[in-house]
Amino acid sequence: MNSIMKNLDRTFLLRFALAVVMIMHGIPSFVNMSVIDFGRDLAENFGFMGIPIAIAVKSIHVLSIPALLLNKYLKPLALLNIIIFIAGIIMIHGANGWYVVGGGRNGIEFNFLLIFCFATFLFPEGLNKKTT
Repeated sequence: MNSIMKNLDRTFLLRFALAVVMIMHGIPSFVNMSVIDFGRDLAENFGFMGIPIAIAVKSIHVLSIPALLLNKYLKPLALLNIIIFIAGIIMIHGANGWYVVGGGRNGIEFNFLLIFCFATFLFPEGLNKKTT
């Protein structure tokens, strides 16, 4: 019971929301095998090793789910996810502008938000850490 209460800390709502996003961002790719198409697109547009890279990317998203819910290994997984989202902006979403919906589609705004949500785990004390 104590471990459950410990997980309901001040970051729980953010961790829960990110876990839901990662569920929808990772699991369907393996269920419907669109991870293979993602890999082929990567290979076609950016060189060899597309399918293994796509599987690694989606696996990191899936591994993030229990980590977020259990409040474990957040720093390394946050860093990996940030790298993935930045790469997604550079390779795919940046060319489509800012908006995901509304003023455009498939833009960077969703990745931008996810980068900063995950960054809260890299900087749990914020950017202005007080020293005592």
